[in-house]
Amino acid sequence: MELPTPGEVRMSQAIQPAHTNSRGELSAGQLLKWIDATACLAAEKHAGVSCVTASVDDIQFEETARLGQVITIKAKVTRAFSTSMEISIKVTVQDMCTGTEKLVSVAFSTFVAKPVGKEKIHLKPVTLLTEQDHVEHNLASERRKVRLQHENTFKNLMKESGTFDGSICDEEEGTVSTRGTFVQSIELVLPPHANHHGNTFGGQIMAWMETVATISASRLCRAHPFLKSVDMFKFRGPSTVGDRLVFNAIVNNTFQTCVEVGVRVEAFDCQEWSEGRGRHINSAFLIYNAVDDKEDPVTFPRIKPMSKDDFRRYRGAIARRRIRLGRKYIISHKEEVPLCIHWDIGNQVSLSNGNVEALKNLAAKSGWELTSAVEKIKIYTLEEHDILSVWVKKRAERPAHLAYHLLSDFTKRPLWDSHCMSCEVIDWINEDDQIYHITCPPMNDDKPKDLVVLVSRRRPLKDGHTYTVAVKSVTLPSVPPSPQYVRSEIVCAGFLIHAVDSNSCTISYFNQISAGILPYFAGNLGGWSKSIEETAASCIQFIENATDDGAMHILNDKF
Repeated sequence: MELPTPGEVRMSQAIQPAHTNSRGELSAGQLLKWIDATACLAAEKHAGVSCVTASVDDIQFEETARLGQVITIKAKVTRAFSTSMEISIKVTVQDMCTGTEKLVSVAFSTFVAKPVGKEKIHLKPVTLLTEQDHVEHNLASERRKVRLQHENTFKNLMKESGTFDGSICDEEEGTVSTRGTFVQSIELVLPPHANHHGNTFGGQIMAWMETVATISASRLCRAHPFLKSVDMFKFRGPSTVGDRLVFNAIVNNTFQTCVEVGVRVEAFDCQEWSEGRGRHINSAFLIYNAVDDKEDPVTFPRIKPMSKDDFRRYRGAIARRRIRLGRKYIISHKEEVPLCIHWDIGNQVSLSNGNVEALKNLAAKSGWELTSAVEKIKIYTLEEHDILSVWVKKRAERPAHLAYHLLSDFTKRPLWDSHCMSCEVIDWINEDDQIYHITCPPMNDDKPKDLVVLVSRRRPLKDGHTYTVAVKSVTLPSVPPSPQYVRSEIVCAGFLIHAVDSNSCTISYFNQISAGILPYFAGNLGGWSKSIEETAASCIQFIENATDDGAMHILNDKF
């Protein structure tokens, strides 16, 4: 194992029986205690003064550690602001018998420096030694922006979600109430629970919170829940030795194979305890997966909100999931991976049919979650092994054949899609397949992007069936990457258009998002932009303002 870098703090722990749960796995609560302690020491190494935990977020658990293995936690300051610091934490596990090392978790925490007396604190900047240090330094600023605007974003999403309660809750049968998942527990803070500042150790509070959250999740799934991620531990105030800490946990919502549990912590000193007047010191939202006795993934039942508070928590979980998508995919710094699908006229039929089938398979997947519904437009997302897909469903008061003719002609796309600057036909193969060169505006101070895509169109064989417009990137020697643009890729995208009646249709747009396309969806994923809704509304307006004569003119020009 390589030596620690300057500024990095490491903790190594051999996993003993006292650290594990009933399945012989490292307890997530124990790991959270070790993470918090290591991060605190990294913060104090940089600040030179005592530091306290302000929040812990973006925790993702990728691997399970077991009895007898060795955990290594690496923590370092990625960026220092005036009085606060972001700490990057990486946890790995090593099997001592095989020497195999795996990534367990990546997390980010925020620590605040405590001034000595009346002395003002102004933290020194972090010394950046490597290219990765510079990348993390820049991303730390982006993560901080997400944290600072989290409350406003959450309020806006909650206001929006109030308009589609019914469309979610009534979609499926077999929904259940969460009332049976409520758990309450109490802990008396003793000297061993205090940190070196004399306050209750933040890692200990997180461990207690994880315990009650696990019990709550298990009451819903009747299986073996395990912590997959933490939305945020937010420390609102301190507690001290002698305090009584009351933990309340309940399931807020479920999303296919995961469940969100909310935990609230209140602290009471002796007088507050007798008066029933507590201090809200912490809240967190923990996301669990579960497996059955055969280690197969468990699908959680859908939740049926019953009371006003149920609806508030239900909608809150949807809003937080959307914000988590922003944190997970926008700030993860994924590089574009070229697909290298070469266009070959000799393999034209196979490539075209594969394009159409890929779109239909994407649309047929289970697990789509509704994240937004505004008037005629609904947005769903699907996560599969860190692959994110988006489905935008809208209704247009025009015939399906008209929508098909307008949307399958990509030269018209710049008229309604602000993400498309130009779109020209490179190769008109036949009436079903065309290859286009598309240019897109710059994002995040980068160069404009361009794409070379195959558009495969299919009319339904029978009335009432679905029109298909499938899109994926291909490479052509005649259109090599240009230094003027950043060449990007579309993995799988397109439209499925279905007639509602003779004068209206539903239009579903799908996109399996690649790293190059991600910036154009970024704001919507995090909930702080309406670019997808605005583009969808523009598309509907474009279709509804068109005439049948105009569509026939397009059709005659092409065929």
